[in-house]
Amino acid sequence: MANYGLDGKRPRVVIVGGGFGGVNAAKALNHTRVDVLLIDRTNHYLFQPLLYEVATGTLTPGDIASPIRAMFRHQKNVTVLMGEVTGVNPAAKTLTVAGMSEPIAFDYLVLATGARDNFFNHPEWHQHARGMKSLRDAIDLREQILKSFELAEVADDHESIEKLTTFVIVGGGPTGVELAGTLAEMFTLTFKDNFRRLHPDKARIVLVEAGPRILPMFDEALAQHVQHKLEKMGVEVRVGSPVESIDQEGAVIKGERVLSRNVIWAAGVRAAAAGEWLARHLIERGG
Repeated sequence: MANYGLDGKRPRVVIVGGGFGGVNAAKALNHTRVDVLLIDRTNHYLFQPLLYEVATGTLTPGDIASPIRAMFRHQKNVTVLMGEVTGVNPAAKTLTVAGMSEPIAFDYLVLATGARDNFFNHPEWHQHARGMKSLRDAIDLREQILKSFELAEVADDHESIEKLTTFVIVGGGPTGVELAGTLAEMFTLTFKDNFRRLHPDKARIVLVEAGPRILPMFDEALAQHVQHKLEKMGVEVRVGSPVESIDQEGAVIKGERVLSRNVIWAAGVRAAAAGEWLARHLIERGG
């Protein structure tokens, strides 16, 4: 079994995931008689709620990401390991990490692997719609936004310009709403006078929500106020409008084709792979 600097004399707590849950779990175990191994596929702690601000250039990646090792440099019972956990064996109390020949043993296991985009039984949409769950996602989206305007500046036909400057945001929750508003400010203020042929303030932003209103988790009066504010900023808000398909030409929304090279997914999440690891083990045991 792999030790990774832990002597095995005290109970070992392995925490998978260096996000909100994993980091706070490790901090809570300070001054306890356990050894903690914190494993994450990246080497940074990410404040996910502000990813949209990196995607729109308001913040830099360093503003919302901190090195995990630096966070625990003074907590001596924590060892940090960058790696991707690929499976868990609850019976043997071991887990496997990609690229490592030996499994890692644990006495206690905390799975804090977070969430991933939920495409609601349409995994094929993922290749045409960008999500925002990682720093890489946000950086790639920012590059795509900037590139779209650069390509539109030199495009000669109206359809190409329309596709490049139409942004469809799927999901009327907090992420979708914040992104729509920030894009509207970006196009009308930040990009103002930056182009000679193109008029960024004429870019089209479509916020799509399948439910009857945006921000369903908030008070209805507040949601109506936010929708009115977005519409004054030029955002098209479409409620009661489920997405029926997404492809390289854009999206079909409640029967209407919207041409776009920029479909952004903010419509929901599902649990990360940790639950699937455990379910697979139970199935193999006949449970």
